[in-house]
Amino acid sequence: MTMKFSNPEASIFIPDGKSPDEALRRITHLGVGAHQDDLEIMAFHGIEQCFSSRDCAFGAVVCTNGGGSPRAGAYAGYSDADMAVLRRREQEKAAVIGNYAALVQLNHPSSAVKNVKSGDVKSDLVKILKAVRPEIVYTHNPADKHETHVATVLTLLAAARELPAGDRPKAVLGCEVWRGLDWLADDDKVAMDVGAREGLARALIGVYDSQVAGGKSYDLATIGRRHANATYFQSHETDQAEQLWFAMNLTPLVQNDSLDVADFVLAHIDQFRRDVADKIRKYRAKP
Repeated sequence: MTMKFSNPEASIFIPDGKSPDEALRRITHLGVGAHQDDLEIMAFHGIEQCFSSRDCAFGAVVCTNGGGSPRAGAYAGYSDADMAVLRRREQEKAAVIGNYAALVQLNHPSSAVKNVKSGDVKSDLVKILKAVRPEIVYTHNPADKHETHVATVLTLLAAARELPAGDRPKAVLGCEVWRGLDWLADDDKVAMDVGAREGLARALIGVYDSQVAGGKSYDLATIGRRHANATYFQSHETDQAEQLWFAMNLTPLVQNDSLDVADFVLAHIDQFRRDVADKIRKYRAKP
């Protein structure tokens, strides 16, 4: 394969042994995340949909090397270099378990992902988007709390805008991770049913022993949030799904280059603010 990335330590892993070109062309659902384990948490909707399908295939892109992650217990003595090697291996195991068509690990340090002025990560993502031409992309949402997550989604949006209009993804979903998206107006919220294969979901998150046993209970937190989203989604209806994951629809930002990302997100926040204010004004006791 002739695709060259800005970091010579970037890798392409193909679980079923097909050629990289063939594997990338198969991908219909693409996850683009900042860290190892982000996609297994936030893009499970795409993983589950493609898991046993003959009509679609999931592909994963991880931008960072994972070296700066927190660690404790058995992993407390691991260096950043040790963690980077371990987390890349964990991500490859997840790709095998999840039947991914391909896994691209760009292997940048977080500082490089946040250095958006260099253009390195954007050029990598442009190459991937051109090779894959996915129908749907799962990524972080711009209201996320984690700065590397925000840098990743903004770089992805910039990369998508480099493509001709007809080659851009048909849908881009900005998923919750560090901050939930239950505050979005229901009409604006993309609610994804992710309850069909809980065993697969647990297996994928459980691969990341460096995180789960190393001080972060992502296994419990992720499944718990999915159940909570489903129960608390509608207050006056019975649950329509056992587990839900929420996303912000970012598709307009790749369809219309003139839209400003900050204005787009702040409009959602303003809607939330108005909704809260209207209810308070409606029901507050009059003096």
